[in-house]
Amino acid sequence: MAASMCDVFSFCVGVSGRAPVAVEVRFVSSAKGKGLFATQLIRKGETIFVEQPLVAAQFLWNALYRYRACDHCLRALEKAEENAQRLTGKPGQVLPHPELCAVRKDLHQHCPHCQVMYCSAECRLAAAEQYHQVLCPGPSQDDPLHPLNKLQEAWRSVHYPPETASIMLMARMVATVKQGQLELLRRLFTEALYEEALSQWFTPDGFRSLFALVGTNGQGIGTSSLSQWVHACDALELKPQDREQLDAFIDQLYKDIEAATGEFLNCEGSGLFVLQSCCNHSCVPNAETSFPENNFLLHVTALEDIEPGEEICISYLDCCQRERSRHSRHKILRENYLFVCSCPKCLAEADEPNVTSEEEEDEEEEGEPEDAELGDEMTDV
Repeated sequence: MAASMCDVFSFCVGVSGRAPVAVEVRFVSSAKGKGLFATQLIRKGETIFVEQPLVAAQFLWNALYRYRACDHCLRALEKAEENAQRLTGKPGQVLPHPELCAVRKDLHQHCPHCQVMYCSAECRLAAAEQYHQVLCPGPSQDDPLHPLNKLQEAWRSVHYPPETASIMLMARMVATVKQGQLELLRRLFTEALYEEALSQWFTPDGFRSLFALVGTNGQGIGTSSLSQWVHACDALELKPQDREQLDAFIDQLYKDIEAATGEFLNCEGSGLFVLQSCCNHSCVPNAETSFPENNFLLHVTALEDIEPGEEICISYLDCCQRERSRHSRHKILRENYLFVCSCPKCLAEADEPNVTSEEEEDEEEEGEPEDAELGDEMTDV
């Protein structure tokens, strides 16, 4: 850990339509790294901060299977009805209340050289300014021999769904540097990679460090025009009979989607966020992340009142995983995030057996230590 990380960093994050909420990044310990703390009372349900990623990219398999998203902000590009038709496999699927779909196709633009799509002129220009000038394949967009296409194909061949990262996230970081966005990446590099020189990215050790940065600090992003349409339907004021019919239609729609597509409903990708990456994990989190604007803007919301000086923690596990035994939770966190959790829930369950009934027959678990040279709740590489 670099000495500079022992300092206290203060941020005042502006949230649209309300007063700024103050949060503070502090160095916690050599094992835990840094953490995010409240500097004032935050009420349950309040948005703590909204953050744009330093860089984001759609998952490659997700894009290959025609989950159409803005190449910059990951906003879903399909109309809600088009989305429903593709996910159900029913070209004739019709949605009621089409006026509730928020997708604006008249605003969509493409790169004039490689035809990659964006949700707006703003996103096209932002991508070009930050990284796309370096990464644009031009007329070779569909050429399997183009170096970037070969890289993406190699990634897909070793990283099948469900996806958790993208090689293009690292490519966009490198391209951002090559296009002169040095200060932005310098801060990220200094805080997350212990102040190694940028040239180390291209050595074997540097590349592994960069990969570890994405794997440990990357935040999954999910967008869906259909989900936005469903939320808009929920907000409609309808007669009881009409509400019952609409709810039944939506329930059946999701059953049809599950039968045809399974769990892969959203446009999915990942991004690197400065403040969010400072949030440590807890199996009993007091905050959660979401993407309610159908793009890469991350919202962190309080799940309960958070007192001044209290650490703001999110969960790296989904709701079902958090209900599993301490041993099972630790196994997931060790394999995916390389740390042993010591949150209040895990400490309270410390006397529980180290093997669950479901895992007793798993021979690979025999003799595996709980704390085999793993750090605590790391937010740094």
